[in-house]
Amino acid sequence: MQTLLPWQWVRIDGYSMTPTLLPGDRVLVRHGARVRPGVLVLARFRSRPDLLVVKRAVAEAAESGGGWLLASDNAGQGSDSRQYGVADVLARVVRVWRRGGPPARFGDWRQLRRRWWGTAPGEGGGQPATGRIDG
Repeated sequence: MQTLLPWQWVRIDGYSMTPTLLPGDRVLVRHGARVRPGVLVLARFRSRPDLLVVKRAVAEAAESGGGWLLASDNAGQGSDSRQYGVADVLARVVRVWRRGGPPARFGDWRQLRRRWWGTAPGEGGGQPATGRIDG
């Protein structure tokens, strides 16, 4: 996988990383970022190069020449290094946006203002919304 920029958006599809990530969540990944055990990564299993996955890095596989062993947070729903073996890490997850969180694009400013201020232009108000904003 060749990349022109160090940052990339990825949309989560599936339940293998619940409760950490849910279907529809978006993650921002950074190519070239340092990987250590316990962090979320974007990777490809060597035995399934067609499959792009977001998993938790468990350990560097010593005999693999730079590969990693990966795990699903929800072992009952996903497949990981137990099924597919060693993976090549492409990027590290650096930020997660939950479903229903701030819009992924800046063009939806009314939704953004309504979410953060409790109102959109023409709806009255203008004071920040009080209480917790759930995503």
